Amino acid sequence: MRWRSIALPVEHGAWGFLLEPALLGLLVAASWAGVALVLAALAALLLQTPLSLVLTDVRRGKRYPRTALAWRFVAAYAALLVSAGSAALVLAGSVAILLPVAIAAPLAGLQLWLDARGRARELLPEAAGAVAMGSLAASVALAGGWSLLPALGLWGLLALRAVPAIVYVRARLRLERGQAFDRRPSALLHLAAVAVVSVAAALGAVSWVAALPYAVLTARAARGLAPDRAPVTAKVVGFREIGFGVMTAVLLAVGVGAWG
Repeated sequence: MRWRSIALPVEHGAWGFLLEPALLGLLVAASWAGVALVLAALAALLLQTPLSLVLTDVRRGKRYPRTALAWRFVAAYAALLVSAGSAALVLAGSVAILLPVAIAAPLAGLQLWLDARGRARELLPEAAGAVAMGSLAASVALAGGWSLLPALGLWGLLALRAVPAIVYVRARLRLERGQAFDRRPSALLHLAAVAVVSVAAALGAVSWVAALPYAVLTARAARGLAPDRAPVTAKVVGFREIGFGVMTAVLLAVGVGAWG
């Protein structure tokens, strides 16, 4: 029994989908309450793996050696989640900072429900979890003094990054394994994201800097799924996506810095 498989997320991409909203939120509206929210989100991310294992074992009516260890990690991560969340509320002085998290709760619940049924690697739970995690940026922005609508706008921008990225990575991994795949969903979603942010820039809602990362992401998706691309491992694809995520968060922070 390897404790890492119980205590830590299996998918490397999960770390990137936490890093991006945390970085974006703190870049545009840094506060101690925001830092506490990021710690709470980290605890929630860590909680998902052992909780999913526990729910799977309970659903099957089984108890394995891993079950008791998973329960211990559930208790530890839940305690960190409650502590950090409480600290964020005290520091912010308002429960309103949790509104985006409350809106995202059904998506997080959907991911957990599908995960407990052995469907964690399907597109729907992956997309639901990534979009739900993006709500962290909105909550951090609220904790830093932003109003609600601009904060939710940050979440929307991250969703436009997350869903196309997941579709691209899934297609890229199938390509690297020599499996059949379809380039069109990735291309259409990336182009749609560019179009939406470009319209927002044209209307003056964001600066054109905010549209730049989506153009870069579209180019990387086209190149990554090209027949003459350089083959890479899944780990390399994952680390590259983390890098693209950091780039996106930084450029978005520049492009929407005046929103709040």
